Amino acid sequence: MNAVQRLSRIAMICSEPDRLADFYESTFGFERTGEAAITEPAFAALMGIPEATARVTTLRLGEQEVELVGVRPPGQPYPPAVPGSSLLFQHFAIVVSDVPTVYARLAAEPGWKTISTDGPQVLPAASGGVTAYKFRDPEGHPLELLAFAPDAIPARWQKASATGCLGIDHSAISIADTERSVKFYERLGLRRIGSSLNRGPEQDKLDGVAETLVEVTALAPPIYSTPHVELLCYRGRFAREPVLPNTNDTPATRLALAVETSEILEALCAQSPVALLSDPVRFENGALRAMLRDPDGHLLCLEVLQ
Repeated sequence: MNAVQRLSRIAMICSEPDRLADFYESTFGFERTGEAAITEPAFAALMGIPEATARVTTLRLGEQEVELVGVRPPGQPYPPAVPGSSLLFQHFAIVVSDVPTVYARLAAEPGWKTISTDGPQVLPAASGGVTAYKFRDPEGHPLELLAFAPDAIPARWQKASATGCLGIDHSAISIADTERSVKFYERLGLRRIGSSLNRGPEQDKLDGVAETLVEVTALAPPIYSTPHVELLCYRGRFAREPVLPNTNDTPATRLALAVETSEILEALCAQSPVALLSDPVRFENGALRAMLRDPDGHLLCLEVLQ
């Protein structure tokens, strides 16, 4: 069965979509491509919140999309200082070609907070040799700046940008058990495309976690591998119970995973009954969507777009 074809967008819950959109536009060069008010009953059914509505601002960077979703009634804000080892943690990585310029522009913006403890870090070759920096946007969502080593830039990122920001490479989620999560995502149609075991002082500074030892596993659909999903399994004495935010809470970022047909979507829902939050619902524009949780509580929206 052909299952998930691509990660079509990342949807982040926020209290003020317009103000947050301004931050992404001015800092990274995201383009605002859509504004919509969602009041139809299908949205409330998908979210599992009676009479829920939303204002959605759509942003694009390169070929990737992010939705800023302001839900009413609002949920809880992002808790302060959630560490990367928490199962609540989820970020997306913005690929940059000019780290000093983008970092300086970020530093000039108000309202955001750092995660990394000593600026951008150059990781050792065993951890990919990338330059990276983690931080939180003004509403608390974790983000990462990511630059590949000059001699190891993937072909898709070998291009220029006036802002120094090229697109979104992946969304990374913290998990408790790598093999359990790999099996779950493989049932949806994603496949393992890479892995590493990251450690050392640079990783400690990047994550803001002492004595970091994190197993990183990259998963991607078979056709569209960008953006992909990365599993972060921190080894050590960390809390391992799933954190289950309500669908209108700010930490409830969800990945929209596109499939080709309604039959495939319904089959994927049927094989994951424990994970299913909402049965497939049809929107006025013809889209069919269903909401799932992965084994660690992260939200996924399966969809067929008409």
